[in-house]
Amino acid sequence: MAKKVVATLKKEGGVTYAKVIKAVRSEKTGAYTFREEMVPSPLVQDTLKK
Repeated sequence: MAKKVVATLKKEGGVTYAKVIKAVRSEKTGAYTFREEMVPSPLVQDTLKK
């Protein structure tokens, strides 16, 4: 029977990241598009304010 190995990217003392998805409205068509960014967790609020 084989064992599954689960790898994690979390390291002790490392920076945790969050995926931020924003809906942005187009000036020309008025349609919404989505922008995805990976940002460090402490900077999530600053990224959303832009």
